Amino acid sequence: NKNLFEEFKDLPEDWLRQKVNTVFALKNRSFMTWEQRPYLFQFPNYRPITGTEKFMYQNITISPLVSLDGSVNQAVIIIYDVTDIVANRKALEKANDELQMLSRTDRLTELYNRGYWEECLVREYARYTRYKTECSVVMLDIDHFKKVNDTYGHQAGDAVIRKVSSLVRDNLRKTDIAGRYGGEEFGVILQNTDSDSAVYFCERLRKSAEKCVVTHDGQEIKFTISLGISQADPNLMDYKAWLEQADHALYASKEGGRNQTWVYSKV
Repeated sequence: NKNLFEEFKDLPEDWLRQKVNTVFALKNRSFMTWEQRPYLFQFPNYRPITGTEKFMYQNITISPLVSLDGSVNQAVIIIYDVTDIVANRKALEKANDELQMLSRTDRLTELYNRGYWEECLVREYARYTRYKTECSVVMLDIDHFKKVNDTYGHQAGDAVIRKVSSLVRDNLRKTDIAGRYGGEEFGVILQNTDSDSAVYFCERLRKSAEKCVVTHDGQEIKFTISLGISQADPNLMDYKAWLEQADHALYASKEGGRNQTWVYSKV
């Protein structure tokens, strides 16, 4: 003979009354899973195995109690503790997310690997063909990288690659997508960006690299990067042509003396 809502202050009163009234009116059971509402009663979780969860996750059944005359004036709420099921599912989802991230990530640079970056480029090209929103692709690589490896060793070369990837991340916006395309070459998708704005991004990145010094085994290594830009345009046949244009611009940058940015339309 106590008021449920006075005993449990955290109960969602309006929601529970509506559920119970429906049970009374229809004389039928009502169900609620933890996915719809994690819990009804905020009970702490004391299970040692599933101790990662603060509260008990619950499935709920509200059943009508039918009187002898067929009327329903009372209901019973049955609580099922499903915390162990929820904890296991969360652990599985976390493991799957981590595996998915590992499958997309280049280990050395922690940027996206070539396969996933190209998947992003395919999607961005499809978005461009549908909405005609401005977008640019940047291809860049480290100048005279073979000389770095030959002079200082491959571990030093790896240190330079990691530094360039760090500089790329430092200059990205949240909407930009960067990946290691292969070896010392990187690709960046600049969403909602025309070639002029892409030049600003590239020059900022290029100047940062030019000022940078990588120290490896007590030796100071200076390096520069070259960059090529291609803005998406209606004449593109597919995403591969878009990528090839950026690659041509990068090649022109190399041929033009390195440590500079070229836009495909100017080649």
